[in-house]
Amino acid sequence: METEKNLDIEIIEEAKENEKIILEVKNLRKCFPIKKSITGKVQKELVAVDNVSFTLNAGETIGIVGESGCGKTTLGRTILKLHQPSGGQIIFNGEDITKYSKKEMRHLRTDMQIIFQDPYSSLPPRATVGDILSEPVKVHGIVPKDQVKDYVLDLMDKCGLRDYYYERYPHEFSGGQRQRICIARALSVNPKLVICDEPVSALDVSIQAQIINLLRDLQKKLNLTYLFISHDISVVKFISDKIGVMYLGAMVEFGSKKDIFDKPLHPYTQALFSAIPNPNPDVKMNRIVLKGDIPSPVNPPSGCRFHTRCPHATERCAQEVPAFKNYNGHYCACHLVEEQYSNEQKED
Repeated sequence: METEKNLDIEIIEEAKENEKIILEVKNLRKCFPIKKSITGKVQKELVAVDNVSFTLNAGETIGIVGESGCGKTTLGRTILKLHQPSGGQIIFNGEDITKYSKKEMRHLRTDMQIIFQDPYSSLPPRATVGDILSEPVKVHGIVPKDQVKDYVLDLMDKCGLRDYYYERYPHEFSGGQRQRICIARALSVNPKLVICDEPVSALDVSIQAQIINLLRDLQKKLNLTYLFISHDISVVKFISDKIGVMYLGAMVEFGSKKDIFDKPLHPYTQALFSAIPNPNPDVKMNRIVLKGDIPSPVNPPSGCRFHTRCPHATERCAQEVPAFKNYNGHYCACHLVEEQYSNEQKED
């Protein structure tokens, strides 16, 4: 009886853990055709996202970092089904949405939203702030029509926007204020998941801090879940709970913020972190300078994609694709790390 009771407790605890997961991405791929035959057969394609997997719990923030062109933005847009995935699975709230059509996705649009990178081009110039924020509320019937204006004004207040901005146009605002409008628009439909696509990269450093603090405050108040895409490692460290590192479309390392920053495993992650400036002038920087250029995603190198720039590359790296393995909750795709861990286990 006692054994059965313990088993029931484990099952309940496992079910609770499963309830927390809001997003599961399994072996996600996104390819863009760049050359077709006369019959329409794809002869050449650009692999923007290649076999990316991770899980995101409700109320959590996952930061995705990497160099420009590594597939971060494409990953976010593919999860939202703004791009149709070429392979893999996207499971949102226990629902497999991978093959959903645009019509089938409509009922999920209120649960999944995006904050775009450029606050200048992502707002319609001929609509007032009131119109921009009211439209999604009306379309999705978030509140009754007679309560829309009050709802929008309350939302503007939460996002640090004055009520007299309601009748103004986007060109009358600074970059930081525009990004607050973009955040308010994304939150107007009460989403559960928000994809933040480099939301502070176009802003001054002082304004970046304000927007990041606003996003954190809103997350606590509204119990939001973020997928935060950025090339700024310091910003990702501040806001994220877990971090994924991407290189040339593939996820090379993934783990908790503490694991990634205390002990980066992949040579690419180590090189990225070595570039973070230290404010202390007495501390010597041990910068890892990567040689060569990033390979083309149209014609990626064989084996490990990073081997052409990796200071520790071997013949195996050039021939064999490394598996994305779990090292006590810290995931990494590197032959060197695999060999180190296997040697440590033999010694133990």
